[in-house]
Amino acid sequence: MSKIFRLLLLVIILGGLLFGIKNWLGDVRPAILPPSSNNNSQRAIFARNLGNARDLEFSPGGTLLVSVPAFGHVLALPDKNSDNQADQNKVILSNLDRPHGLAFYKNKLFVAEEEMVVRYFWDEEKLAAKQDKVLFSLPKGGRHFTRTIAFNKKGEMFVSIGSSCDVCEEKHPWLASVIVSDSEGNNPRLFSRGLRNSVFITLNPQTDKIWATEMGRDFLGDNLPPDEINILEENHDYGWPRCYGNRIPDTKFDASLGKNDCTNTQAPLYEICAHCAPLGLTFTPEGDLLVALHGSWNSSVPVGYKIIKLKVEENKITSQEDFMADFLQGDQVSGRPVDLIFDKAGDLYISDDKSGVIYKVIK
Repeated sequence: MSKIFRLLLLVIILGGLLFGIKNWLGDVRPAILPPSSNNNSQRAIFARNLGNARDLEFSPGGTLLVSVPAFGHVLALPDKNSDNQADQNKVILSNLDRPHGLAFYKNKLFVAEEEMVVRYFWDEEKLAAKQDKVLFSLPKGGRHFTRTIAFNKKGEMFVSIGSSCDVCEEKHPWLASVIVSDSEGNNPRLFSRGLRNSVFITLNPQTDKIWATEMGRDFLGDNLPPDEINILEENHDYGWPRCYGNRIPDTKFDASLGKNDCTNTQAPLYEICAHCAPLGLTFTPEGDLLVALHGSWNSSVPVGYKIIKLKVEENKITSQEDFMADFLQGDQVSGRPVDLIFDKAGDLYISDDKSGVIYKVIK
């Protein structure tokens, strides 16, 4: 038997042995991934096997929670060993109607399902949630079913609600909007409208203003319309379905629209590449903004699939750079970032609903 043949046989045997071990033990790759993009941080896999992991929120005691709409679950991911990996994926709520938005206020957990917002008592020691009450109902979503919750410093609760369609006139005034109520759910009312799909909202800790990502409509080509970042104000109209971008009439939706039909709508604070699909956004400890670009489906060339960093000066965005841009290699997509959140130590967590994982970015 020649040396070459024996070497080839050894490679085949070792390959089969490693494949068998992987199937028996699971993924045994290192938890720490290489440094990414324009930062020197390390990205670790904090939790895996999560399904379509979406909204992230920390409990008052520092436990990370994540919503999993496809399974109807909310999970707690404790890391009591502080080893940068969740000890378990504990189901704390189940059989919900596509839960998405999570928020804590005065030690109670608020969860936005497709058709209602519910408040829960929270037990940090047991990592358990028990229903307190249903606060109010929401209109059925149709095409966009996700709802997200945010509280300002005054205790007002904001809920974002997507449109039922790509582009249409809505029958319910809350669709394609952000609504507001107090923390008890009293008097929910329209806050901002004309928002096709502002899936995620957050509060600027410096100004207490609501910042929102916004996805533009489909089927206007690769370069239109731009996706957006907006600062939301009460009783303001952000344009959809009649306008897009910087107050541009959508004549493909309504051929009768004229040049002046968009003058009373709000121009975006900042335009992002068309079809990049901005989702989660969070302010860094330094006051800049990170935005997760989930990635395109309605573009001939894949775009997005990364996290960008926007330089913020007061209420303006002055520059953009890539923060983490390795989810797309050529035409191969390895992940789709969704939500972003910092812990008290300043480490960043990122949910990925394609890979079913949460990453921890360690300084």
